[in-house]
Order: sequence, then structure tokens, then C-alpha cells
Amino acid sequence: MLVIVAPGQGAQTPGFLSPWLELDGAADRLGQWSEVAGLDLVRYGTEASEEEIKDTAVAQPLLVAAGLVTAGVLFADGDFRSLVGGVAGHSVGEITAAALAGVLSAEDALAFVRERSLGMAEAAAARPTGMTAVLGGEPDAVAAKLAEHGVTAANNNGGGQIVAAGTLEQLEALKADPPAGARLIPLKVAGAFHTEHMAPGVERLEKFAPGLAVSDPAVAYVSNKDGGVVGSGAEVLARLVSQVSNPVRWDLCMDAIQQLGATAVIELSPAGTLTNLVKRNLKGVATLALKTPADLDKARGLVAEHGAQENNG
Repeated sequence: MLVIVAPGQGAQTPGFLSPWLELDGAADRLGQWSEVAGLDLVRYGTEASEEEIKDTAVAQPLLVAAGLVTAGVLFADGDFRSLVGGVAGHSVGEITAAALAGVLSAEDALAFVRERSLGMAEAAAARPTGMTAVLGGEPDAVAAKLAEHGVTAANNNGGGQIVAAGTLEQLEALKADPPAGARLIPLKVAGAFHTEHMAPGVERLEKFAPGLAVSDPAVAYVSNKDGGVVGSGAEVLARLVSQVSNPVRWDLCMDAIQQLGATAVIELSPAGTLTNLVKRNLKGVATLALKTPADLDKARGLVAEHGAQENNG
């Protein structure tokens, strides 16, 4: 069974969309979505600097648009929902997954991520906060130390990879008194995403989301909240709203992908991060990071081998 996954913020690199824009229709689609997102997605994906695309209000719409464009190219000659058994995304990648599953239209997904990114950027600007990767250490000891310093395990990426989030003072205290056996790496992000500090972003989305049309997922949709497979479009949308201030349980998502019977996972551009996590945690599952059009032949080979009508029953 084939599962498609979409990366989250931090996966973007300068110029990563340039080779995709050489393909028929890609630039036109990005141009249309730029109007919805209120951003020149073509420029940001090709010419913008690393600093420009780190901006939350830019990075998130850019990532969703990139995922949808690359999925559109990969499945241009086939029916996505008859070939794919499940979808999942990391953080903002969940919006890409929701659009691929048919919960939201592409345009509504871009409108939603526009509001999400602006809300999260505003929340991050209200108070200096940040995130630090915590690698290794005994899980219970890591959890106890995070609690001691008042920081939140905002991401659990499996395999002993936790991302702690909180105020800069809290993170400095954690740096000075880390969990035994763990390595800490400060992340270059604007704020403490997926924590209580993002509550204003949730409030913004709660006002915006009721105006969106939703449908139930046409393929298995795996949620960051708890790794659950969600069958209701309304529930998917509600989880996308609340996810902004709640932890990302990618470890549980990988468990669910395995339980679904996945035999192959393809990560949409800008790919690599989730592919590496799946490789480490799901032994025996074929993986492919769809980084550039040069990877399309291999990706299509995986679709042909692992994508089948049996995915959907």
C-alpha cells in the first residue's frame, strides 16, 4: 500500500521550486494560488533568500503549494485516490494532506494556510519564544526534565527525537540543565509552535474555518494529534485548527502508517526530513524523497508497484 506524506516548516530551501516550474502547468497553478495566498509563490520558490522563506507567513503557504504542485505532477496520468491508500503531513503538511485527501479544495487549503501562517506569525511576535531539538536520552528522564523547566514537547518525531518549545528563558534554563545523555540543538524558528503560546492563531482560525466547505477524506487521513485515522471532514478541519497550539505526534503517525499496511512512502517536495524518519522507524517500507523532477521516474515506479485499487478496499 502506498502512503503520501508532506513535510512541515523548515524543509524549504532557497530555489527548491525552480526545476518544478519547468514542467507544463506548474507555474500557472502557482500563479493562481498566489492570488489566494496573497504571496508571489513563484518568486518565493525560486528567487527568494533563505531569510525570506524562513518567515512563517511565507514558508507555510509555500510548502502547501509545493506539495500540491508536485503531487499533481506525479499523479497527472493517474487517479490519486485509487492509487494511494493514505496520507499524512507533519504540522503544516497536514493541510497539504487534507487537500490531497479531498477534505479541502486546493484553493481553500491555500486560504486556510494563509490565515494559519499569519496567526502564528502574530502570536510568535507577541512574546520571544523558540524551539530546541532534544536528541537522545532516556524518554522518561527527558520528559521529566522538560516538565521541570516548564517547556512543552511540541514535536515527538520518534526514535528519540523530541522538539521542546517555550519561552527563550525556559529554553536557556534547559540548555544549562539538559536531560542526561541528550544533545540539544536550538532551531531557527520564529516561535514556540504547537504550544499554548500559539493560542491567538487558533482563535483566528476558529473564526475563519466555518466558512470553508469540507468533504470526508477519500483515502485514510492520519492525524498529527494522536496518529488516528480520521474519517470525517469536519473532524479533520477541527483538528487542523486545534493543531496549531497542540503537539505534533509524528511518532504515532508512523505507527499508524505501519498499521495501515504501508509498503511504500513517498514524501512530496521539499522532501527529505520525513523520509529519513520513516527509514529509521519503519523497517522494510520502501521510501522516496521527491525532491526534484529527476526523482519522478523512481516515484512513478513506486506508484506502479505499490499503488493499487486494493488500497481502498
